[in-house]
Amino acid sequence: MTARSEADSSRFVQVKAGELDLRLHYNDLGSARLGTIVMLHGSGPGASSWANFSRNAGPLSDAGYRVILMDCPGWSKSDPVVCTGARSELNARALGGLVDALGLERVHLIGNSMGAHSAMMYTLLQPARVGKLVLMGGGTGGASPFMPMPTEGIKLLNALYREPSIENLKRMMAVFVHDPSAITDELYQLRLDNMLARREHLANFVKSQELNPKQYPDVSARLGEVTQPVLVIWGRDDRFVPLDAGLRLIAGLPNADFHVFGRCGHWAQWEHADRFNRMVVDFLAD
Repeated sequence: MTARSEADSSRFVQVKAGELDLRLHYNDLGSARLGTIVMLHGSGPGASSWANFSRNAGPLSDAGYRVILMDCPGWSKSDPVVCTGARSELNARALGGLVDALGLERVHLIGNSMGAHSAMMYTLLQPARVGKLVLMGGGTGGASPFMPMPTEGIKLLNALYREPSIENLKRMMAVFVHDPSAITDELYQLRLDNMLARREHLANFVKSQELNPKQYPDVSARLGEVTQPVLVIWGRDDRFVPLDAGLRLIAGLPNADFHVFGRCGHWAQWEHADRFNRMVVDFLAD
């Protein structure tokens, strides 16, 4: 019987990649009849790939894919870490360790926000190991010429890291999605529980930002190296990573398609889950 709950699909693996040696948590669903997808979450306090992709993992596994939901170092049940270099490179090395440990030769990558940055970095480091990419709300750094930086959403995210509370969580989530009334009490509670269960993750994130404010380097100059098919998805009303970042991505990627969801914030895969799932299945099958 295929695992469908978080508890049933929960796994751990010890990852070694260069100087990296840590225990990673991941969820593992479905069988690889059509291939394997690794999904990478964003950077918000209390984030996990299960919370990030709760509306996508089941449908994608039902479509014939093995779906791996990796919790990045410093989030959820994965080991804590202070990142003094590029966070996207750290996550990419962790992903490489996970892919090696599971004996996976080639994977499709789906990344949201920080996860999109990390997916792009892994593709630049290990291009032969990547099939197709789906990037939402991230993928390269750099300031927006159209919106003051840091954005409203990033300011609220940083405030939540420094003062974790249900009130600050709700303030952040109010600009995280286009329609905050759609956020369930269950999701609020899951995020809050994850935050408070591993307070060292919060402190380490703040310390990492202080040691290196530029955790996600701009890789615009290297986008031409990514020859894989890429589906870039953005929310028109994204108040964390503005829409022009997506335009810069497709301007540099030689084999990319671009879709913009109206009435959508920073969480396209959650806010428009059914359409997102159909779009991804069609893209991977094409």
